[in-house]
Amino acid sequence: MNLPIIIQGGMGIGVSNWRLARAVSLLGQLGVVSGTGINTVIIRRLQDGDPEGDVRRAIGHFPDQDYAQEVLRLYFLPKGRESGKSYKRCSLPCIDAPLPLQRLGVLASFVEVFLAKENHAGVIGINFLEKLQTSNLSGIYGAMLAGVDYVLMGAGIPREIPGVLDKFAEQKEASLKISVIGAATPSDLRASFDPSLVFPKIMAKSLKRPKFLAIISSDTLALHLVRKATGTVEGFIIEGASAGGHNAPPRGPLQLNQLGEPIYGINDEPNLASFRKIGLPFWLAGTFGSPEKVQQALDLGAAGVQVGTAFAFCNESGVTESLRQAVIDKWCGLEDSNLPAVFTDPLASPTGFPFKVAPLAGTLSEFSSYQARPRKCDIGHLRQPVLTSDGAIVYRCPAEPVADFIHKGGANDETLKRKCLCNALLSNIGAAQIQDDGYEELPLLTAGDDLTHLKQFLSPGKRSYSAQDVLAHLTMKTI
Repeated sequence: MNLPIIIQGGMGIGVSNWRLARAVSLLGQLGVVSGTGINTVIIRRLQDGDPEGDVRRAIGHFPDQDYAQEVLRLYFLPKGRESGKSYKRCSLPCIDAPLPLQRLGVLASFVEVFLAKENHAGVIGINFLEKLQTSNLSGIYGAMLAGVDYVLMGAGIPREIPGVLDKFAEQKEASLKISVIGAATPSDLRASFDPSLVFPKIMAKSLKRPKFLAIISSDTLALHLVRKATGTVEGFIIEGASAGGHNAPPRGPLQLNQLGEPIYGINDEPNLASFRKIGLPFWLAGTFGSPEKVQQALDLGAAGVQVGTAFAFCNESGVTESLRQAVIDKWCGLEDSNLPAVFTDPLASPTGFPFKVAPLAGTLSEFSSYQARPRKCDIGHLRQPVLTSDGAIVYRCPAEPVADFIHKGGANDETLKRKCLCNALLSNIGAAQIQDDGYEELPLLTAGDDLTHLKQFLSPGKRSYSAQDVLAHLTMKTI
């Protein structure tokens, strides 16, 4: 295979948008769009007026135009939302997703991949989180309709995803086992997606089967996937604890340092010798965003590296210009010894995974801002299905109103310092919800430890940089 040296990370909700992925792909590397929350991203772009017409242009290529026009009637506002007006929401994800929600997930993922691939021959991937089990099937199918080249997935054990890709390539029904709190282990509950029922009008052709890359942290999991996955795994992205976003928890009992961060040790370092024996290509991720680190990865037998933080704050990123500039000014305007560190927060994410937070004024990284936010769960991607004593399924999130969480069988301790990542990450890209009580959701930026090294991408006298600047710098020692 002609493998990329650089994989651009599939970050956050809408951070790795189609513009960023397209820019990276046009320069010969693997551009990746984020599939997380993509249905909400697309309908909010439409409600903001879709000023350049990109979403509507992509929707115009969707194979079922009757449905495509229905989405435009529901969500497109030619003049954008009125000032202070809330975004219209879609329904929350669940195991037995209603047909409209499945269709929207397909169309939204199709739109993002279509725009990233439009009018060029470069390769494009899409990133999903395994923990978001109830929405991944429709997103994967939509990406495949648009001809996506790679599917990347982490934050769990994506054992069944290769088989899903095989089935969707043949336009067959696929399903995923759902983790349910309180259910027998393993749970026998599954989420299903049948193309013939969701979009019967586009059943005529088979689809290209994308390559699958699992994002993992250990050779043990890699071996498990090679032996037990339901289809072919084409490679691995080995993500260390210094990477942004969600990190794998440390092995063994959780211990915290003086700052309250999880302590990672030698047992958490990947066994690269074992990966080399597996024989599949692998990429290293987590503080590999420098030309020296790229060369080091190649010397260790890797096909290359995955880089997130450097791309998260480049011009093409989905992060708002004001937030990007605030980050660059803060982390590139001081001497290295004074740069504030990213905080690995063991509690912020409702998933229970450690989550890296960039401390920045005016965001939920400030405890006072977190305390001032009225708790609300109106997007629901991180809700967990729970089996109640009477056999019903309810959905709960540790960041939802505490009384609601406890009513659904949760413990008060599980809610402490949990943050609504769904709303915060949408705020990062300029799509902040204005709640019914007038509260405007605040952002919460995540970044890897490489945040302190952004200055390497800035030309003298410049306060911004492009995806091309990142790639030119990272590959300067390998070309």
